[in-house]
Amino acid sequence: MDKSITEFNVRLRTIKIRELVLGIIVSIILTGIVMIPFPVIYENDDLMFIVLLTFVLLFFAWCLRGAKGIGNNFNKLFIEKTRNEILYVFLINILFAFLFPCLISGLDLLIGFYDPSWVTGFDIDSVDISAGAFLLSAIASIIFAPLLEELVFRGVLFNRLKIRVGIVPAMLISSLLFAIGHDFGAMTSAFLFGLCMCILYLKTDNILVPMSVHFINNVVATLLELTSIDLVIGQFPWVIPATIITLIATVLLVKYIIQETSMLKKNYG
Repeated sequence: MDKSITEFNVRLRTIKIRELVLGIIVSIILTGIVMIPFPVIYENDDLMFIVLLTFVLLFFAWCLRGAKGIGNNFNKLFIEKTRNEILYVFLINILFAFLFPCLISGLDLLIGFYDPSWVTGFDIDSVDISAGAFLLSAIASIIFAPLLEELVFRGVLFNRLKIRVGIVPAMLISSLLFAIGHDFGAMTSAFLFGLCMCILYLKTDNILVPMSVHFINNVVATLLELTSIDLVIGQFPWVIPATIITLIATVLLVKYIIQETSMLKKNYG
C-alpha cells in the first residue's frame, strides 16, 4: 500500500494482494491468541468467525488510516441516479436467487399433478437454532460480510487483478473466488452478484456503492430466512407467479451485466 496517498479511493487501490494475505494470516494468529484466555470463543464457531473478521477489519482500518474522502463517498450514495441503480441491482439479484428453487419446486409440483404416487424430491428441512446463534450469524452476514467481502474481493482482488489481466478477466476471477466462499446452491447467484459489484465499483470508484447493495441484500436475505417466506413461495399457487418474476429478473440481470461490461470495456479500453 502507498501511505503517501491521502485520497481514500486511491489508497484502497494500492493495497496489494500479498499484504491482504499477510493481514489475514496475522488475523488468524491473533484470533488463536485471544482464544487462549477466552475458550468460549473456540467453543462457538460463529463467535470465533466474528473475532477473526474483526481483526481483518482492523487490518483494513490500519491500511486506510489517515485517508480522506470517505465522507464524500457516503454523500454520493444519495445521488438519485446512484440510489436508483443500487436498488435496481439489489432487486434483480435477490429475485434471481429464487430462480432455481422456484423451477425445481414448480417441476416437482407439475410431476405430482400427473403422477399422484410421486414422492417429492424437493424437501427443505428447517433447522432450529438458538436466538444467540441466529444473532451472531446475522451480525456476520449483515455487518461484516458487506464491509469485508467488498474490501477483499472488489477493493483488493479486483483492483489488483485488473492491472495484471484486464477488466473482464479480473471481474470473472474475483467473482469466482467470491462465489466459492458461498454454499454450493448459491454459487451461481453469488458469482453473478460479484460481477454486478465489480461493475458498480468500477463505474463509481466508490466502494460504498457495492457495500450498500451487499448490505441491503443480506438484510433482506436474513429476514427471508427468519420468516421462511422462501418455503411459502415454493408452494402452489405462489410458485407460478414467483417463477415468472424470477425469470424476468434473470433476463434483466444478464442484460445488465452484458451491457454494463461492454460499456466499461469501451470506456477503459
